[in-house]
Amino acid sequence: MIEYDVIVVGAGHAGIEASLACARLGFKTAMFTIRLDNIGEMSCNPSIGGPAKSHLVKEIDALGGQMGKNMDKSFIQMRILNTKKGPAVRSLRAQADRKLYANNMKKTVEKQENLDIIQDIVTEILHEGNKVTGIKTKNGLELKTKKLILSTGTFLNGLLYIGDKKLEGGRMGELSAKDLTKSLVELGLEVRRFKTGTSPRIDGRTINFDILEEQPGEIGKPLKYSFSSKDEDVLKRRQLSCYLTRTNQTMHDIVLNNLDKAPMYNGTIHSTGPRYCPSIEDKIVRFSDKSSHHLFLEPEGFDTTEVYISGLSTSFPASYQQQMVNSIKGMENAKIMRYGYAVEYDFVSAQELDYTLETRKVKGLYLAGQINGTSGYEEAAAQGLIAGINASLSLMNKEPLILYRNSSYIATMIDDLITKRIEEPYRMFTARSEYRLILREDNADIRLSKYGHDIGLVSDEEYNKVLEKEKTVKDVVEFLDKTSVGISNTTFRDLLEKYGETTKSGVTLKEFLRRPKVSYEDIKNIVKEMGIGYNLDFRDDIEYQIEVVVKYEGYIKKAYQMIEKAKKLDNWKIPSDFDYDNMKGITGEAKQKLKEKRPYTLGQASNILGVTPADIAVLIMYLDGRLKC
Repeated sequence: MIEYDVIVVGAGHAGIEASLACARLGFKTAMFTIRLDNIGEMSCNPSIGGPAKSHLVKEIDALGGQMGKNMDKSFIQMRILNTKKGPAVRSLRAQADRKLYANNMKKTVEKQENLDIIQDIVTEILHEGNKVTGIKTKNGLELKTKKLILSTGTFLNGLLYIGDKKLEGGRMGELSAKDLTKSLVELGLEVRRFKTGTSPRIDGRTINFDILEEQPGEIGKPLKYSFSSKDEDVLKRRQLSCYLTRTNQTMHDIVLNNLDKAPMYNGTIHSTGPRYCPSIEDKIVRFSDKSSHHLFLEPEGFDTTEVYISGLSTSFPASYQQQMVNSIKGMENAKIMRYGYAVEYDFVSAQELDYTLETRKVKGLYLAGQINGTSGYEEAAAQGLIAGINASLSLMNKEPLILYRNSSYIATMIDDLITKRIEEPYRMFTARSEYRLILREDNADIRLSKYGHDIGLVSDEEYNKVLEKEKTVKDVVEFLDKTSVGISNTTFRDLLEKYGETTKSGVTLKEFLRRPKVSYEDIKNIVKEMGIGYNLDFRDDIEYQIEVVVKYEGYIKKAYQMIEKAKKLDNWKIPSDFDYDNMKGITGEAKQKLKEKRPYTLGQASNILGVTPADIAVLIMYLDGRLKC
């Protein structure tokens, strides 16, 4: 029988990151996919990023993942969002050439040493007691493995809906993985069902772009997701424009007058869909006070005329989709190339997971991506990377990588999944993090690269660049703090007048930069006139971080004070065999939740729904030895 150290089921965003992590750490890995041609496929919107999601991509990169590197080689448009808002929500968003992104990922996994890619459907999980031993496949293969990572996306018992048409599949034109759910149920895992959907794709030649609002990419700035990508490579990439239009009352009437044709409203689909990315029919019904909704027309790539309509996810019958599209400004004569559809699929309740993403009931079984009840490419990739890292660390007999909420959005997501009951597909938002001013996308490398380097996924060369960046920011902030400027400096005097600022005497450069209208570029000009020979010219990302650190210093200090308080709880480790049953003085609900979740620290315990501050106080006394079980 063939044996692998790790088997990964699924070759989407989660499966790819898990497979690459295990193989790069030296383990013999197999990645199973239903179709080799669809490795790295972007099933829905051909984009990556946006608030919190771009933060995840940069955190994946800092830990040694692939998503950011691949997008930097595949984008057709790159923009910065929320530039007029604070740095906590500033984010990149990129449109991908769908085929190029998938092809680049396929090349990456095919060239990866220690990684075998196999086209087959996994039908059964083999186990001895509560420990994974291998898998069986549709083609009759039986393989042994020490670790199994399931990243099945929407393919687990997937059903597709277009009006009254119902097809088996996890994606249009692809088979469903029907048999694996039975194995999961037999292992005692709680399996539930969610729904998601996708929008129609339009022939761009039939869209009147001339009357629509154009949204071009940002040219001339080295915008990128990976800290290792070269500025010159991203700068030379050609970019395509997206376009903005809106729904209207005519289109709303088509939807409202035909809700009996929509599977979400006629009782055909009973499972819950994503609240923050609803179907157009759900959007129109729920927000009946709005006369229109934004739609974004996004090209699918350089070598195709297909255009994705972001915001028009639907499962209406094909004929009604055509009516809806033709009622929209700029698309009066548009032709649909691919119709939208809904997909219903099985997932495992994340309550079954440990913080390593290993299931509590079955040793050696890890889950990552939509199988955990999440939505989004970025959320899936982050989980895949963590699952792959922890499966590998377990094989090395090393301590797992457990990230805490104050370290990353990845940790926030995993903590949310485990401590909260997920009733709808989970999506990452900046608002989900109480530490969002610290967890900015511009400092993800500084926050997390040490972990990636220690694990072995970030090279010495890349890590040294991060250390150099960190030192540069610190040194420049110290220089600005100890260097003063007075009105004898012409540039300084002109800037005071320009911005309507006043000063009775000189100020430090740090104090001046803290003023809202003053930019880092202004500070550079002042220093040049001073002629003191101190160079302030750095890469854009370093200069931006210096400015953020200075301008938001007070808020950042308060955030770190919050983190220090939280660290006190995270420093209290809870033994894995702690006896909750014999504890006295805590509620029955808290006892049950703590037994289910088995938190590693008091900090994690305090985030569990049903565990009160009073319960934590009692737990502290037990851990401190003041009370005995």
